[in-house]
Amino acid sequence: MLMVNIEIIQDHMYRIPVPVPFPMKYVYCYLFREADGWSIVDVGFHYPDAIDTWEKAFQQLHVDRRQIHSIYLTHFHPDHFGLAGWMQRQTGAQVWISREDYAMAERVWKEGSDQAEQVGEAFRQHGVPDELVSQIEESMQKLAQHVMPLPSLSILNRDEVILGQKRWKVIEVPGHSDGLINFYQPELRYLLASDHVLERITPNISVWPGSHPNPLKRYVSSLHRVKELDVAIAFPAHGEVIRYLRQRVDDILRHHEKRLHHMKSLASEGKTAYEVAFAVFGHKSLTAHQWRFAIAETLAHLDYLVSRGELQKEKRNGSVVYQSEEK
Repeated sequence: MLMVNIEIIQDHMYRIPVPVPFPMKYVYCYLFREADGWSIVDVGFHYPDAIDTWEKAFQQLHVDRRQIHSIYLTHFHPDHFGLAGWMQRQTGAQVWISREDYAMAERVWKEGSDQAEQVGEAFRQHGVPDELVSQIEESMQKLAQHVMPLPSLSILNRDEVILGQKRWKVIEVPGHSDGLINFYQPELRYLLASDHVLERITPNISVWPGSHPNPLKRYVSSLHRVKELDVAIAFPAHGEVIRYLRQRVDDILRHHEKRLHHMKSLASEGKTAYEVAFAVFGHKSLTAHQWRFAIAETLAHLDYLVSRGELQKEKRNGSVVYQSEEK
């Protein structure tokens, strides 16, 4: 049997690479030994390779899964949330999530959700061709299969949690999702950064139906919030650990300012969000799943520029058009 490459971070703290069927290859989840059992932060995407990894990890670490009593979800996205229902059935653990992402999980994942259709309708208003909209809606509907069964969720409204027999502060970092949370241990100077700060790529910041209308503004504020923390090592959900968090935050801030400047220039004469997205991302061979994020991230940047007074938007011939001044 192939072993799982589990990283022992500290006494009672383990970093587990759980496979995902996406380009980043793994989501890093965290397992903590407690005085009275075990806790988990994030669980992965519901598909066979992820389940197999958890089964092997439990064997390697001699974990009695019925002693896992707490599961903390950093946010509702399927690569973090998807196995929560399966894991809860295996363990009987309570599953905790922020209030904002509890609401989004209900909206997006509950049976009968029309989130895919709402995304499609929003994208049509922003100039996305019907054929691509249909492909995006289909990919979203397929994605919902990978969060079943849904867990029974509890809202996390505490300032601190116990992980690995130590107190960790709950840090609200909206942006990548409305209710994204990080966990900070001040004595160890550790940050569980989830998708808030990544080592090589920039987290996706997107506008979605039902979510905050200006996520990039909130994300920039959240970056400054973690930059103020005294962090020796940040542990992201994808990629390598980050030993120079403030430098990485500055890199990401510069990236977004550069992207904002580029998109403002593209939209200055009057463009739909799709036209801007195609100018930025069209040279890549993107799947419908990837186009969804490219378009929604473009919207986040354009709407942030509108909020800063650098662009304006208006309805023109049935589509929303962004421009720098009256045309």
